[in-house]
Amino acid sequence: MATTDKKDKDKNKIEYTPQTGSLRERLARVKPTRWARFGIVAAIYVGWTVWMGNPWLLLALPLLADIYLTQFIPWGGWKGWKPGIARTIMSWIDAIVYALVLVYFLFLFGGQNYQIPSSSLEKTLLTGDFLWVNKIVYGPRVPQTPLHFPLAQNTLSFFNCKSYIDKPQLAYHRLKGLRNIERGDIVVFNFPAGDTVAVKCPNPDYYTLCHERGREAVLGNPDIFGEVIYRPVDRRDNYVKRCLGLPGEKLSIKDGVVHIDGKPLPQPKNVQFFYHVVTDGTPISDDLYEELGISLEDRHIFDGSPSGQLDYLLPLTEEMKTQLKTNKWVTLIERMPADPAESTITYPLGTDLGWTHENYGPIWIPKKGVTIALNEKSLPLYERCIRNYEGNTLEVKDGKIFINGKESTSYTFKMDYYWMMGDNRDNSLDSRYWGFVPEDHIVGTPMIVLISFDKDKSIFNGGIRWNRIFKSSNPDK
Repeated sequence: MATTDKKDKDKNKIEYTPQTGSLRERLARVKPTRWARFGIVAAIYVGWTVWMGNPWLLLALPLLADIYLTQFIPWGGWKGWKPGIARTIMSWIDAIVYALVLVYFLFLFGGQNYQIPSSSLEKTLLTGDFLWVNKIVYGPRVPQTPLHFPLAQNTLSFFNCKSYIDKPQLAYHRLKGLRNIERGDIVVFNFPAGDTVAVKCPNPDYYTLCHERGREAVLGNPDIFGEVIYRPVDRRDNYVKRCLGLPGEKLSIKDGVVHIDGKPLPQPKNVQFFYHVVTDGTPISDDLYEELGISLEDRHIFDGSPSGQLDYLLPLTEEMKTQLKTNKWVTLIERMPADPAESTITYPLGTDLGWTHENYGPIWIPKKGVTIALNEKSLPLYERCIRNYEGNTLEVKDGKIFINGKESTSYTFKMDYYWMMGDNRDNSLDSRYWGFVPEDHIVGTPMIVLISFDKDKSIFNGGIRWNRIFKSSNPDK
């Protein structure tokens, strides 16, 4: 009987012993292992404070000391509860909160995973690639929207609600990184035109939607387009493109070739364009499509082709084009020209400058501290930067330009801007359609492919691209 009583007491033994006594007494009872843990955490925290450049953060050190050493606040008081449902729930909450805090800081200041949802960068990055995006390279941003769920960008899918709280909003600040953005970098950034969103119709973006349907129609039909909401910079959708234009440069595109300050840039190895492909009637087989790496959504065949032949529209790299030409039944491969009507939907939207996706510009990319003249010609190119990205009011009255209520004939930019484009040049919504990417929208650069899934195949039938796991996400650099 005595043995049974002892077992019952051991089973209900309370593992947590709360700290009592004065500060000196509490510190005297701290084990060397806890001192070591506190020392490591404190050193990391002080280093992070120096990186942040905000000495006020050091005021939190006494809180860390209390958590690890003195415990005047009973942080682990629930551990003294008797075993039961309440204690089990608290142990789960403690573990989840701890994990979320770690994930929050890792995603904010280190990096995060990112999925490629479209083919705009094929064949460099493939639809279904999951990337690790490094935020340290360019310097991580201090969160402008600090109250947000760390595992969601802007929407909690399960509840279909926002994953962040709008206020407070902090001023843009970027920590020191390893280097600046370089030409040819693949960059993840927040979608600049994603500041305003019609929630039921995220594509095309709100501004293109208003251009096509009319602003009154979009705002007046919430049953069709949904609520129109504003999203803070760091909660806008993530995009990934290649940086081709840097601050202060003049960019133009001639027959699909990008020119910087009048000089052509070498094409990325995997750049691809749409081609009109004609065969003598022999269909392109699934095996050849597979060999060329053309996904199901990119296999387009024209209806109403002349009798005896088949006409295709396919995205091809130079290597793919050469491979396709080796088939004797292929009678024609030629570049598809741009539609002249496209000039009404290229940036700046609604201003017909005669620019298309393959013949564009020249356009100057804004640079921090540089002043430009404001006039009828330059205003359409830069009014979005002045108003939407740099937070000024802007209006035109009687042919005069007023910024923040003052008549202005010039403007000095507060930020650097970049020009981003996809390698799939004829199938990429990029800077040619929505303009410049401000520096405060930059997230980071992808380093490696974590894993890759082929959406055209099942998991057990080649759905995992094993050859892409841990592959560099930018082999051209």
